[in-house]
Amino acid sequence: MSHEVAHKIILFDGVCNLCNSSVVFIIKRDKKDVFRFAALQSNVGMVLVNEHGIDTSKTDSIILIDGNRSFEKSSAALRIARELSGAYPLLYGFIIVPKFIRNWVYDYIAKNRYRWYGKKESCMIPTPELKSKFL
Repeated sequence: MSHEVAHKIILFDGVCNLCNSSVVFIIKRDKKDVFRFAALQSNVGMVLVNEHGIDTSKTDSIILIDGNRSFEKSSAALRIARELSGAYPLLYGFIIVPKFIRNWVYDYIAKNRYRWYGKKESCMIPTPELKSKFL
């Protein structure tokens, strides 16, 4: 599958309200137009998950595809923050925290996201002005 190499791809849980809000948050702060998006449940999302050998039973909320590499959980979130405008790149400093600690916090939030933020019946449909950001 060919993708625009210049863009990093964020795969997200398309039915999760927290994940959808996070996508909108990222788009507003992606001043350098670094990211493109696809729901994990979409055809593109499923192909990318298979291409990168990602086990969605262990990671089902956010995945960053950067060229031939993929990042999951807290590593994905911190690498995304590094590309945003404002002070958000400073959050990348948390990459020095051991991964098992970062992912414990990440997993706790991911495990409770539907209960805390709710869930949609179907994936988000981007507005016409945002459609170019989605694969």
